[in-house]
Amino acid sequence: MLKTLPPALTPDLLWILAAMGHGDRLVLANANYPAYAWHARHARTVPLPGVSLVEAARAIAQLMPVDDLAEAPVHHMVADGERDEVLAVHRDVQQVLEAAECRPVAMKPLSRAEFLELAATAFATVHTTDNRPYGCFVIAKGVVRNP
Repeated sequence: MLKTLPPALTPDLLWILAAMGHGDRLVLANANYPAYAWHARHARTVPLPGVSLVEAARAIAQLMPVDDLAEAPVHHMVADGERDEVLAVHRDVQQVLEAAECRPVAMKPLSRAEFLELAATAFATVHTTDNRPYGCFVIAKGVVRNP
């Protein structure tokens, strides 16, 4: 443990966040996401046992800027045919990202198949133990700007 770093920021996750470049994508997934069966053949998977999506999003958002050039830098999974439904888990993660960015952050809904296709292009997956359904996100990394 290090002072002031949330326990969710494991050494593997810190390396991934530092290694990612502008526009690279990070999957933030719930416990139901097939991170090892599906995504492991595409990129690294970082397990965060006992960590909720909100805790993971808050820790990640402290270090990783969200892309401000993309129209929708965040995508989230929705049930097929339910593109207009915004679940509590979607609002929770969006609030965390917007608070960290001090600006609105657009999120685009994707069906499960569309989400898995986009997730296959991600740099890495962060696999939480949050069990809320459709709590899966793809977040594009932005750039750090000098103040």
